[in-house]
Amino acid sequence: MFHVKHFDVVVIGGGHAGAEAAAASARMGARTALVSMRKDRIGVMSCNPAIGGLGKGHLVREVDALDGIMGLAADSAGIQFRLLNRRKGPAVQGPRTQADRKLYREAVQALLSRQSGLEIIEGEVVDLIEGPGGRVEGVELLDGTRLSAGAVVLTAGTFLNGIIHIGDQRKSGGREGDVASIRLGQRLGTLGLARGRLKTGTPPRLDGRTIEWDALETQPGDEEPVMLSFRNRQPLVRQVSCGITHTNERTHDIVRANLGRSAMYGGHIEGVGPRYCPSIEDKVVRFADKTGHQIFLEPEGLDDDTVYPNGISTSLPAEVQFDYVRSIKGLERVQILQPGYAIEYDFFDPSALRPTLESTLSGLFFAGQINGTTGYEEAAAQGLVAGANAAAAVLGRDPLLFSRTESYIGVMLDDLISRGVTEPYRMFTSRAEYRLHLRADNADQRLTPKGVASGLVGPERAQVYAEKMDRLSAGRAMLSSRTWGPQDLLAAGVAVSRDGARRNLLQVLAGADVTWDHICRLEPQAASIDADTRSQVWRDALYAQYLHRQDAEADTLLRNEHVLIPTDLEFPGLPGLSNELAAKLERRRPANLAEAERIEGMTPAALLLILAHCRKSVQSRAAAR
Repeated sequence: MFHVKHFDVVVIGGGHAGAEAAAASARMGARTALVSMRKDRIGVMSCNPAIGGLGKGHLVREVDALDGIMGLAADSAGIQFRLLNRRKGPAVQGPRTQADRKLYREAVQALLSRQSGLEIIEGEVVDLIEGPGGRVEGVELLDGTRLSAGAVVLTAGTFLNGIIHIGDQRKSGGREGDVASIRLGQRLGTLGLARGRLKTGTPPRLDGRTIEWDALETQPGDEEPVMLSFRNRQPLVRQVSCGITHTNERTHDIVRANLGRSAMYGGHIEGVGPRYCPSIEDKVVRFADKTGHQIFLEPEGLDDDTVYPNGISTSLPAEVQFDYVRSIKGLERVQILQPGYAIEYDFFDPSALRPTLESTLSGLFFAGQINGTTGYEEAAAQGLVAGANAAAAVLGRDPLLFSRTESYIGVMLDDLISRGVTEPYRMFTSRAEYRLHLRADNADQRLTPKGVASGLVGPERAQVYAEKMDRLSAGRAMLSSRTWGPQDLLAAGVAVSRDGARRNLLQVLAGADVTWDHICRLEPQAASIDADTRSQVWRDALYAQYLHRQDAEADTLLRNEHVLIPTDLEFPGLPGLSNELAAKLERRRPANLAEAERIEGMTPAALLLILAHCRKSVQSRAAAR
């Protein structure tokens, strides 16, 4: 007789999606089991050793605002912090950290071990237990153990029928060093769910002791680091620099001469790879006019000599990798510790999912790369949503839903469910029509109250947020309590027009070249406001004046979604439209803006551009008549 253990929620997989799903489910109060083939591999960074970035940093902050663990783990393992797009506005800035792989893995495992209501089980899931009506009611492990549950969250990553490719060599694997999930993949194939194949890849890992660092440009972290979690202010470990080098014509010649030996170009892979993270083969073919591509040499740890050369992922044979890597400046004598490879795996059509990430099989939730996404951050955000909603379903609570107007999580879920995927989905700020409001800096203001109301945010995180909001409210009240006329403002050094209008200090703060010194001259008590509160008040004030324009643009698209697109409109070469979208539009030839909006990868800016050309076409035809 098989042994049976009982849980509310079972999470399959210990990657970024699985870790967040298990933690979220347990925080909601559900008895949760996290099943991983190897406990020591929970929290492993399978690809690049970094968390965050443009769009992705927004997702990490939103996960953190909902009491998730990714931001905390990244901060405790961060060995280089950079705020991307620092010279641009806060809406499109993305916090990012280069992480120590070992420290990150240890941090994730430590956070999970401290989570009450969560049990970690080592084993391979080989079957789903179905109850009446086909509802999923648990899982069966390879050793025959059964785990019953009210809901199951599947976060298989690249493990479902995973195949690793290096040139014409192929082997089964979920990633290098781990076995693939074959029996579970076969079981899922019997359930009638629409699925396909995708692929991703990694570069060769290099021995940092054999790199000529003195010959290369270095990239240090920011002097004023920006953390990924709202709860942290300073790095916890020593900071390091990355190196920068470039491919060259010789590199490209070697790649071109061996394209037929690449797993991708040699016809060994059927899955579609990520457009926005191309392999070196793709770069050489797609950007044939470029004589070089930038490579970031990223240390993988403080006590690890392994270096990750970000920018040259590949599926070429190992000997070809050796040749092209050694053609690169600073790498002429480098040793390769592990060849790069491509990995092909199963995914399921996300357009069949509910907004809770429950599949068409009642009780079975999907999160992460199984839904056609790529990236740690996208996986973590989905894991949090799936874990929280699985727990809510079992506990009889309302589902936790996210809209495009309130979060990047909502943008991602809506994109996946309404458009599906034909290539791995990656988050960008350009995907969000409300990105002026959906900033990384205000993710807690947008989402923490929602998490508190649902039971997802614990008391410690809720207290930190409440104290922050008290400081913000007091600061805003102080700056909005009085108004000043143009003469007073000019006397304090604030450049304003002599229009006679009186302004409070929140309005003044949004002006060009206004500093906190200007504010303190007008209101000396403002000097008592702490630095973090000052920064947040400034960001909120800055964007308040633009939000009505953003809302107007979103409303314009909604009101004009049925505007017809001229059949003779030539998308290729349309100024401001990317080549990628132009090709998709030309192929699909949507009849109106509503159809164009449903095209995978479409952005609000592109829709506004198409609308403008539609109107221009109508005006031209009217004038001709």
